[in-house]
Amino acid sequence: MAPVSHTSGNWWDRWIVYYMSAFILWLAKLMGNSYGWAIIVFTVIVRVILLPLNAISIRSTTKMQSIQPQINELRKKYPGRDTESISLLQQETNKLYKEAGVNPYAGCLPLIIQLPVMYALYGAILRTPQLQTGRFLWMDLSKPDPYFIMPILAMAFTFLSTYISQLSTPASSQNGMTKIMTYGMSIMVGVMALQFQSAITLYWVISNLFQAVQTFILQNPLKYKREQEAKAEAERERKRKLRRTYKRLGRKQK
Repeated sequence: MAPVSHTSGNWWDRWIVYYMSAFILWLAKLMGNSYGWAIIVFTVIVRVILLPLNAISIRSTTKMQSIQPQINELRKKYPGRDTESISLLQQETNKLYKEAGVNPYAGCLPLIIQLPVMYALYGAILRTPQLQTGRFLWMDLSKPDPYFIMPILAMAFTFLSTYISQLSTPASSQNGMTKIMTYGMSIMVGVMALQFQSAITLYWVISNLFQAVQTFILQNPLKYKREQEAKAEAERERKRKLRRTYKRLGRKQK
């Protein structure tokens, strides 16, 4: 495959892949010609740029989880599969989204942006001679990790970021499919990482590690757990007061 250049045939190679390749090579010079460190710094830069979108995505997801019981009630209200029931369900769901300030598509934004970045990085690695011969630690960046360390890390950090996110999710909104998705996505990333160049896998590892730390900070499962425990204790106290009130009323009636 011909090296990418500013005169490459199509606009994607000419304006995206070429400049991504040039940026990574520039970073490598700053890092003492270390292409591995260049990819790590590049990944962190991409994740920092995406941070505002991820914050919006997390807020939207949190709001979506808070109204999930109401959505479930609407589904019970309109269980039919006929056109009228589906239309009414959609209308009331959209109304609920609007009232709660929820954008159901906001959670997809970071992923939609990251996919072309990964695709462009893949093209840059394939068509940049320096990255084809670059090494980092024990790895040849143009080949899969021979010791499977990076695929295992990619799988572990993918699972960790998803697991941390679930710790801040109400148990009522989790189901068997959620657990299947958690394990399934982690395994899928691990299997793909076995076949991809180590440069791509290195991007995944750093990106998913950043995602795990970001999720922990923004969603703060420890704070969420304390809040849920406080709510549960307040509810128990409310019920105790009600029982005491009923007992007093019962004694007065006697």
